[in-house]
Amino acid sequence: MHYELLDHTADLGLRITAEDIYELFEAAAHAMFDQIVDRSVLTGGTKETLTVSGMDKPDLLVSWLRELLYIWNGRERLVKWVHIEQMDESHIAASIWHDPFDPATHEILADIKAVTYHGVNVEQTPKEWVATVIFDV
Repeated sequence: MHYELLDHTADLGLRITAEDIYELFEAAAHAMFDQIVDRSVLTGGTKETLTVSGMDKPDLLVSWLRELLYIWNGRERLVKWVHIEQMDESHIAASIWHDPFDPATHEILADIKAVTYHGVNVEQTPKEWVATVIFDV
């Protein structure tokens, strides 16, 4: 699992690579939260399950990341880990571990406002799975 920041004029872009599709979606979630907070200070003390649907893999990636971003923006919970339990072309069932935001211990690194469809891509190459996603910051 690996990701890199993409040079983008106004927004934040990520290119994520992984050996399989499960790992790719897990890495995308971890990469997004790496931009928001130093995940090493999180404990992941609360576990919950999450299901997400999409029309195809790119739509599923956007829906997945939007649901996770809502956990931060809407519920003030910071995600430390995710584990994809089941996945097909249009559905994800996952376990996530998160902490409540504590301004005394959690420094917010970037304010991600939205996950966009601009430039989103999920593809399998002969070597690996690759995803590209742009965030509105």
